[in-house]
Amino acid sequence: MMGLGWVGAILVGAGWLALGYCFGARYPPSRIFVSARAARLAKQKAVASDGDGKKKKIKDPLDIEKLADILQDFKMVLVVRNDLKMGKGKIAAQCSHATLGLYKKLLRRAPKSLNRWEMCAQPKVVLKVETEEEMLVLQDRAKSLNLPNHITIDAGKTQIAPNSRTVMAILGPIEVVDDVTGGLKLM
Repeated sequence: MMGLGWVGAILVGAGWLALGYCFGARYPPSRIFVSARAARLAKQKAVASDGDGKKKKIKDPLDIEKLADILQDFKMVLVVRNDLKMGKGKIAAQCSHATLGLYKKLLRRAPKSLNRWEMCAQPKVVLKVETEEEMLVLQDRAKSLNLPNHITIDAGKTQIAPNSRTVMAILGPIEVVDDVTGGLKLM
């Protein structure tokens, strides 16, 4: 009788393990965490301090949230200014700044879009432009299509002049992002 009890316990444990595996495959922890955080941010009418003790409201959600409900494939494009002649490490750092800047904006204002991008395995493509003017034209185009974007401005402590616009990050449905950056070359 005692042996049958252990076998039963092992079978029950194996069943729970299999159930946990299936649940984990369907709902990865990052998805659950971002969804819970996104829901919390969407529900609250929180205010943030701007450092002067004054309170300011969090901005309204971005229009891209509507697209996240109907379109599946999202990607992020990082547009690097080639005329600055940044080293590889500097480019990597500036791309990281741009990615994080856009991520923080999306976390507050477009959590569904951020979640959609994460569910697509967070694809990122790095492209180049030759001038700041080209980058600003692309930013205007992205804004006209309601695509969230972020331009990193360098502090100028190492390789380039202070306040240089270095990298622009854009996120959205693949087709819409390609409408903005489709003609650019890979970095």
